[in-house]
This record gives sequence, C-alpha cells and structure tokens, in this order.
Amino acid sequence: MYQYSEFDKQFVRQRAAQFRDQLERNLAGKLGDEEFRPLRLQNGWYVQRHAPMLRVAVPYGEMSSRQIRQLARIAREFDRGYAHFTTRQNVQYNWIPLSQAADVMDLLAEVNMHGIQTSGNCIRNITADAMVGVAEDEIIDARPYCEVLRQWSTLHPEFAFLPRKFKIAVSGAKEDRAATAWHDIGLHLVKNDAGDVGFRVLVGGGMGRTPVTGTEIHAFVPWQQILVYIEAIVRVYNRYGRRDNMYKARIKILVKAEGQKFFDQVNAEFQNIIERDADGAAHLIPQAEFDRVNASFSFPVSVQAHTASGNGLPADASDTDKAQFAKWLQRNVAGHKVAGYKNVQLSVKRVGQAPGDATDAQMDAIADIADQFSCGELRVTHDQNVLLPFVREEDLFAVWQAAKAASFASPNIGLLSDMIACPGGDFCALANARSIPIANDLIARYQDLDELYDIGDIDLHISGCINSCGHHHSGHIGILGVDKDGSEWYQVTLGGSDGSNHAPASVAGKVIGPSFAADEVTDVIEAVIDTYRAQRAAKEKFIDTVQRVGLDPFKTAANAVRRTTAKDSAKAA
Repeated sequence: MYQYSEFDKQFVRQRAAQFRDQLERNLAGKLGDEEFRPLRLQNGWYVQRHAPMLRVAVPYGEMSSRQIRQLARIAREFDRGYAHFTTRQNVQYNWIPLSQAADVMDLLAEVNMHGIQTSGNCIRNITADAMVGVAEDEIIDARPYCEVLRQWSTLHPEFAFLPRKFKIAVSGAKEDRAATAWHDIGLHLVKNDAGDVGFRVLVGGGMGRTPVTGTEIHAFVPWQQILVYIEAIVRVYNRYGRRDNMYKARIKILVKAEGQKFFDQVNAEFQNIIERDADGAAHLIPQAEFDRVNASFSFPVSVQAHTASGNGLPADASDTDKAQFAKWLQRNVAGHKVAGYKNVQLSVKRVGQAPGDATDAQMDAIADIADQFSCGELRVTHDQNVLLPFVREEDLFAVWQAAKAASFASPNIGLLSDMIACPGGDFCALANARSIPIANDLIARYQDLDELYDIGDIDLHISGCINSCGHHHSGHIGILGVDKDGSEWYQVTLGGSDGSNHAPASVAGKVIGPSFAADEVTDVIEAVIDTYRAQRAAKEKFIDTVQRVGLDPFKTAANAVRRTTAKDSAKAA
C-alpha cells in the first residue's frame, strides 16, 4: 500500500482542520448554507433524504485493516452501526449528524483517510481493478500510476469547478474489471512493440440519462506524459462543456456533439502544453517521483513464491464442509501472480442486509481476517464486495471458516444473488424508487445454490434513479426505479455489459417494455431467467443467449406476469 509521507499526513490533517472551521462558521450562522454547500460537497458531505451522508474515498480500492477498523468505529460511534461499500470503491455513511462531521473527519485523518473530492464537480476518486497488483492476468501494476493521478488531481486549482463531476478508472490487466468504458476517462496500461509502457485512453463514457461508452482518443500515450494528456482532455472539457443544463454537462455529451473536433482540440492542447506552456515539461512524471511512489507497492516481506502444500482442508472434514468449501473455491477464489497465493473475495451479499452493507462488527471481522490471512490488506471491489489480496493457498480452508462465521462466505461471486444495488429511495434524495427492498427480495428468492450454479454467470444491477449509481445500464439484467404519479415503478433492461470477460464489448442494456410495479419485479426476473434456461444452448451464458435470440422471448415472458400498469394504479388511487 502507498505509505503516506509526513507531507501527505499533514495535508489530510490540515484539510480536516479547514473543514472544522468551515462547519463551525456555518453552524454559527457566519457562513451561509449556499456558500458552505460546495465546501462540504468537496469533502464528501451530502444532505440526503433523512440525514447527511458522508462518502469516504478509498483510492483504487486499497485499504488496510487499521483503516477499516476506524471505519467500523465511526459506524459504531457516529452512525447507526453500519456502512456501505459503493460501486466506485468508496465507503458511505447515511446517518452521521452534520454537527459531528468535523469529529469524523479528524478520525479519518488519523488513518490517512478523507472525503476529499468524493463529491462536487471535480475529479472524483480514482478507481481500478480490485485485483490490481495481484491479478494473474495483469500486464502492468496500475497502483503507482493511480496514486500519481490521485495526488495530481487532489485540489487541482484548475479543475475544482468543472461543468460536472468527472470520473477516471484504470486497468492494467487483460480483463477489464474496472468498467473503464463507462467512465469519463478510461485508462488501459499497455506495452508497445518496443516494450515501452503507456496508456490506451478512452474518453466520453458515462451512464445516467444518456448511457454512452467511451471512445478511444489515443492508442498509446507514454506513461511519463499521461498527466499532460489528461490535463488536455479536462481543459477542453472545462472550456467547452455545457454549464447551462446539468443533464447535458457531462463530457460524454461534449464528445458526442463534437466528435473528431473534440479529439483534435485535445491533441492540440496536449502539444501546446508540451511545446509552448511555460515549464510545460514540468508536467511530465519524473522517473524519480514514479520510483518513490512505486516503492510503496512492493509485496509485503512475508509474501514469497512457493509451492503450496494444499488448501488446508482437513482429512477428516465432513462431506458437507467438503461440498460447501468446493463451491466457495470455485466462485470466490481467483488466481494470483505469486505462486502459492490466491485472491479471495468475501461476499457482502446476503439475506437481510442491503448489497454492500457491513455492520461495525462485520467490518471488525474483515480486519481480523485480513490481519490473520492477508498481510493486513484488503480491497473494496467494483461489485460491492471485499477482496483479500494475499491469501496463502494453505490457509484457504481457515479463511473460509472465518468468512463463514462473519457471514461473508456465500459462494456466489458472479452469480445472480451477487448483485449491485445503490442505496436508492431509502436514503438518497435524488432517487425515484427504492432499490434495497427489490435487491433483498431477489437475494431471498435466489438462495438455492444448485439453482444459482445452474443459471451461471450473470450480472444484475439495480439503480433507484436515472443517475445510475447502481450501474443498471451495464447489467446483463438492469433494474431502474422510476416515479409514476408518485408511485414506485421499475424499468427492466437486458443485454448490458461492463466490459469484463462475461461480455467484453461494453454496451448499454435495452428496455424490454413498460415499467413494472414493485411487487412484480421478482416475478419478472424469474420469468426472464426461466426463459433463458429454456432457450440456452449447451454451456451458454445468459448474456450470450440474450445476444443470440434477441429480446422478444424475454419481453413476452416478462409481460406475461404483469398484473397491473401505471395507468391502472393511478385510477385505483
């Protein structure tokens, strides 16, 4: 993990002190709410439906056991005993009183954490593949580049008030597990024919009202120049992005409207910075600075390649344990770049809790497991789970037992019950409908592991509104909450993809008909799944069947279980 220098630590502490001063002046009536709003937002504080919400940054998803213990303490002492892992590798709280916000920021600063730029019209948290640095298929470790990007973008004076929020995702592996095409900028670390490291750059991706996947703007930017190239992109966006309509303010709208003209302007700006700006070369990443940052990302001393002696399964284990452990190995354990180690996912999807939610006790348990089995390190994943990046193969059975005791051992990674869901209308002031009850109903419906394994790999994503925090556009099955005459309804889409190996081409799902009532959604999803099982070819995944047979069979099956319409509901009211 990146090791904070004294400068880094002082920076975070000073930011917390600055926020305390701003908050105290606001509460005393000396700083108006409108003046305070952009200041609290760029420190991660929203005012939501019922209470303030805090979003804590977890840069590129990497976290220590000490940090998650502090997050557990905050949940216990300031919130209602839990926190929420998001799709952009952040952690959110929903019930912290604003009057206690500065105390929380001080606690975060104690462990080198903060909420800086987790909101506001600025460059947000830099995200990455959760297995960055340890993935078996990794080409280049993206973490040092992500860290340089984080430091460069934090409080960048030129980009503090962009037309709209701005998100960057980075991948250095063969498989894109960071959904890079769905970001304002997507970066892929690559090597050219000479073996030099650089970035393939995508621009203009995003969800929301107008789902668009990113377009390649440059096939190879040398790594030393990547900050300059990103600066050129954001400068052009800052200069020409719309500020008169927030729904048309994202960079995807500008890219779509300008096309090649936008690309030409970016490349011209890039050359101007390099060749004509005063001290333009100072924007290049010096080798010495890269080396300084990169030194933090060496493997822990105890991680040594070796030939594993087994997975720890006792010879006298019960048949039940053997069967359950085998399923867990199949779904929750992935290969590692170091021989003798595995990547292990703890499933944060279970009956009775919202997807991505963890109690203070559960977060403490994660910290204990990470300390005992993963060198004190963990990752927050894009799919709202937790990954342990340094598990010895010999410890796998012991990890499974510990995960089972803490309710994180469901062997469902990548299956239907491993769904993504935003907090929705239960918390978010922007939401049109609730996400959590829909997710909970579906998780409860699909608990039979034999059935889940028969259905196979499938991404189900749920959003409570068109802002798409649940990434419904990229779900093989997407569910979008909509408001109709004051009632909650749900639009269903099929065939979306985030660009991972499930369906490598990132595309937005297509709507399969009018919206469904809340009490119909589980039946609709069941009808869709049953149609897939009836239509699939041998060993064919859900997404492949949808692409082969088209939407009509699924649309017919979904409409067959419809019991009401929005028009009927309005009449009844």
